[in-house]
Amino acid sequence: MTTASHEVRPPRSKVRSLPLDLWPEADRNAWKAACQPGTRLKRGGVAGHLKPVTRDDHARHYGCFLDFLDRHGLLRSDGEAAANVTTDNIYAYLTELKDRVRSTTVHGSICKVRRAAQYMAPGCNLTWLAEIGKDLALVRRPRSKFHRMVMTEVLVEAGLTLIHEAEVSPTLSEIARARQVRNGLMVALLALCPIRRKNFAGLEIGRSFQKVRGKWWILLSASETKENRPDERPVDELLTPVIDRYLDQHRRVLARTNNPPSALWLSSSNGMPMTGGNVRGVISATTLATVGVDVSPHLFRTSAASTAAILGGKNPHLGSALLHHIDSRVTNEHYNRAGSLSAADSFRQIVRQYEKK
Repeated sequence: MTTASHEVRPPRSKVRSLPLDLWPEADRNAWKAACQPGTRLKRGGVAGHLKPVTRDDHARHYGCFLDFLDRHGLLRSDGEAAANVTTDNIYAYLTELKDRVRSTTVHGSICKVRRAAQYMAPGCNLTWLAEIGKDLALVRRPRSKFHRMVMTEVLVEAGLTLIHEAEVSPTLSEIARARQVRNGLMVALLALCPIRRKNFAGLEIGRSFQKVRGKWWILLSASETKENRPDERPVDELLTPVIDRYLDQHRRVLARTNNPPSALWLSSSNGMPMTGGNVRGVISATTLATVGVDVSPHLFRTSAASTAAILGGKNPHLGSALLHHIDSRVTNEHYNRAGSLSAADSFRQIVRQYEKK
């Protein structure tokens, strides 16, 4: 850890997020206290209500800010929590960010640094940083998704085609066949059930991924969803035989053991559960190879919403219900009629209808 200095060091070439154990002591202690969950008899920290993935994201962005200061000899290890969040440091950090990432990421990074600082030092006046965030919001230019948008039925067909080619190939090794079936199933399943990446990557057989009366279901508890509401949706019966074969044959090959972990998606390199980053990389690479477009897991949600809007006809709010969104413009009555269960059923019918044409 370095102390404050007026001399700026040449930056390291590698950018990272400074790990929590290397943060200034005041920041580290304040962050841990802020993230303490509440109990029945004791109130938690100011960030205790956040989901772990949200807290980790804020800590990662704040760690990137601290890493920038550390690389340039500007990091103070003394002082109170969030003492490094000064106008000079923020403007210096902005200069590097603007050269390295897109405008939307610049805006998001600064906003998350501010929130992390507020959690660590609730009494600190960061109005000036909020104003910087507002200015950045005015000039951000989101990357266009239009050229990367692929209709859902195309993604389903691509996934099923990949599975079929793997299973009839006379040349593929067992592990290569199992890997290709897994990749194709990932694409087809996510296309029909466009849940969030962290939930998709974390599906577990017997818990969040269950077979009920011969039909596969995705069952997410309220604590697992961003909206804090349960998300229960059936998997299209089109995929039932594929899923059964994957679990009975191909997943066993990937696992390399008779007692594989409960994770649905296993790595072909070591048989261990795949991380969210692994899943994202596989899906992006698979869609690029099959449909010619890198469709990230998040863009599967865009594709689903676009497909629902274009083909949904008399279901104008099918997309928002399918994605498990809460929209203040849609009445509670409507959401009660079109929850994720009925939305999933309507969406399957639409996709199947257009697959037959």
